[in-house]
Amino acid sequence: MTESNEISNPSETRTISEEDPAASLWTTSAEGMVMLRTDPTCPQAPMTVHEMFQESLEKYGPLDAMASKKDGKWEKVTFSEYYRLSRKAAKSFLKLGLQRFHSVAILGFNSPEWFISAVGTVFAGGIVTGIYTTSSPEACHYIAHDCRANIIVVENQKQLDKITQIWDRLPLLKAVVMYKGRLLEERPNLYAMDEFMELGNEVPDQELDAILRSQKPNQCCVLIYTSGTTGKPKGAMLSHDNITWTSAHASRAGDMQPAEIQQETIVSYLPLSHIAAQIYDLWTGIKWGEQVYFAEPDALKGGLVDVLKEARPTSHMGVPRVWEKIMEKIKEVSSQSGFLKKKMLSWAMSVSLERNLNCSNSDLKPFRMRLAEALVLAKIRNALGFSRCQKHFCGAAPLPSEVTQFFLGLNIPLYQAYGMSETTGPHCMSGPYVHRRGSCGKAVSGCKVKLTNQDEDGNGEICFWGRTVFMGYLNMEDKTREAFDEDGWLHSGDLGKIDRDGFVYVTGRIKEIIITAGGENIPPIPIEDAVKKELPIISNAMLVGEQKKFLSMLLTLKCAIDLETSDPTDALTQEARDFCQKVGSQATTVSEIVRMRDQAVYAAIQDGINRVNSRAAANVQRIQKWAVLEKDFSISGGEFGPTMKLKRQAVAEKYKDAIDSFYRD
Repeated sequence: MTESNEISNPSETRTISEEDPAASLWTTSAEGMVMLRTDPTCPQAPMTVHEMFQESLEKYGPLDAMASKKDGKWEKVTFSEYYRLSRKAAKSFLKLGLQRFHSVAILGFNSPEWFISAVGTVFAGGIVTGIYTTSSPEACHYIAHDCRANIIVVENQKQLDKITQIWDRLPLLKAVVMYKGRLLEERPNLYAMDEFMELGNEVPDQELDAILRSQKPNQCCVLIYTSGTTGKPKGAMLSHDNITWTSAHASRAGDMQPAEIQQETIVSYLPLSHIAAQIYDLWTGIKWGEQVYFAEPDALKGGLVDVLKEARPTSHMGVPRVWEKIMEKIKEVSSQSGFLKKKMLSWAMSVSLERNLNCSNSDLKPFRMRLAEALVLAKIRNALGFSRCQKHFCGAAPLPSEVTQFFLGLNIPLYQAYGMSETTGPHCMSGPYVHRRGSCGKAVSGCKVKLTNQDEDGNGEICFWGRTVFMGYLNMEDKTREAFDEDGWLHSGDLGKIDRDGFVYVTGRIKEIIITAGGENIPPIPIEDAVKKELPIISNAMLVGEQKKFLSMLLTLKCAIDLETSDPTDALTQEARDFCQKVGSQATTVSEIVRMRDQAVYAAIQDGINRVNSRAAANVQRIQKWAVLEKDFSISGGEFGPTMKLKRQAVAEKYKDAIDSFYRD
């Protein structure tokens, strides 16, 4: 068995609370306490979120912590003011009746109010629980009921309407607070944010301080609900120690700097209900004194670049689909440029790609690289808002190799992070000094990773150990027991490899492995990525063939996005239209191609799939049949989760007829 950084006896743990020596490795109760998975090589003293904030306040108090746009101007809040407002929010939550270990659920887009509500919740002894803004009223009800929400904080009237539909089915809900816009009606226990912030003025500071002193690092303070792609969402309980330890160590593994060395600037735009954004934007921001700019809610509809150009971040994180969209936009702009500009971009990117892949140090290539930088690449990065950006991260889903290579061509290395909600986000990190192509880096210092049940190619299930590992699933003892083995290692469900230097490579997901009727185990992602790389017109590809005699594939075409709804339209992107023209088709819409079964495009797709099949390791891995769907995948369509992760089971159910047609005699 190949293992990396494995400790000899992972069962050797110690409690962090002498008052609770019976604490176990995990719990399924929000009131439970857990043992600390220690490592003598990385001995950070456990601390609560409040203790972390106090420590940062002493160092970074006068620095700007948050920036948000009001009436076209950036308004900034210092760390001192941030702390003061968080205490005010905590006292207001107590005034409204927030009980210990009950939740404040937050349903809204990223904002200072989201941060202040979250920190205030933890200060008051509650548990912060994010709900995705795309959630239906029923999905909101499931989470709010499961987490025992006493208070729900909503962004605007649209989100408030969801809660009013389910309010009478939430017996523990005591109040709702709205932080953007004017309340359209008066209702008992419904408050605007300004009104809410004054409710706790009469609560004595001593009462809040007593709660803060009573908090323990091994108690729950954050709930992260999984996206529910394989069943009901599960509430992953994260302790104060999970949050404070991961904020300190995972960020430093990615070379994020403390503000006394360099104040990092980041842009917050990914959903804070997801652990990747919450740990990167909120908690790490407090730990190291970062300045966080908040994007507008239309960020993923095209407004992100405008904020990036104004904020000029020093570090940026995106999920793979965000980086893909940036890549597609650059390609589209390039295709509409003149001949000379196209040639210059192609030359500059080839120089950068060659240098980044080969790490060449010859005298000639540095000169060519400097020329490419000055004439082309620096200008593109400036146009994207990355003029000061030193670190570009990617996480939450596998990153296609085509995207990695494209950005290397712009001299933008994408550093992958890998983890789960259950590991407080990043358990493995890449960074400027720790990276290897195709890898998601090494286990963060103090964390452990190993493989179990390896096959002949070295692939095995990735398992985790360390202080990133969560407390357990709320109210789900059976699911928690399934997640851990008898030695306390957390099983990820992901397949991967670990090289001799400790770099981790994720190669697939156990539940995504397709087992054919002949018993062959086939990971779909490498085949899907190969098809997308071979055919620039393809937006999404999903391999199918579970318990079937052969493999087939569902395909979607690259199309423009409706900027108002973020839904896919019928219009092909410029890159897709260029592909059509190149193969002899005049099509400009998806429907033209699919309904008329455009001969030129379909023949070109078949040729591309033939090329992919020619490289297959075995006949069983060849794609025998395929179909182009009439609409691209989307969050609203149900094919993607909130972080643009493919929901394979949902796709299989939605397009059951198309899949069944592959296997009819």
